[in-house]
Amino acid sequence: MAERNIEQRVYELIEKKIQELGYELYDVEYLKEGKEYHLCIYIEKNGIMEIADCEKVNNAIEPILDDVDLIKEQYFLEVSSSGLEKKLRKLEHYEKQIGNKIEVKLFTKIDNKKVIEGILSKVENDCIELQEDEKEIKIAFDQIASGKTIYEWND
Repeated sequence: MAERNIEQRVYELIEKKIQELGYELYDVEYLKEGKEYHLCIYIEKNGIMEIADCEKVNNAIEPILDDVDLIKEQYFLEVSSSGLEKKLRKLEHYEKQIGNKIEVKLFTKIDNKKVIEGILSKVENDCIELQEDEKEIKIAFDQIASGKTIYEWND
C-alpha cells in the first residue's frame, strides 16, 4: 500500500477519536528514515500544547491502529504538535493560512526562483496566490514541492 493511501486510511481511522479528546488532527505522515518507518500524527488544540496532550492522544489511538493492523512493517508511532512552522501538504492547510506568511519550494522555477516567500492571499481552483513584495504570484498546487508557514519572532 502506498504511503499516501496509508496516511489517508490512518487519518480516517483516528480523526474522530482525536476530536473526541478535544484536539484537531492536522496531518498524518508515514515516512521511511533509513531502515526505520515512522507514523507521525500531528495534532492541534486551542492553547498551549504539552507533552501530556501527545501522550493522551498516543494512548487513545495506539489500540485503534493495532486492531486494524494496517501497516505491516514495524514502525514508530509519533504524536506531536503541528508546530509553529507548520508543513503545508494539502490545499486545506493552505486555506487556513490565508493572510499569513508562507514559504513554498517549487519543482520548477517561477520568475527565476524555486523558493518563494510571501503572504498567502488566495487559494482557488487548485492554485495559491502569494503576495511577494508588490507582486502577486499564482502557483498551481501541483508545482509545489513543499510548503510551510513562517513564524515571525518578535523581539
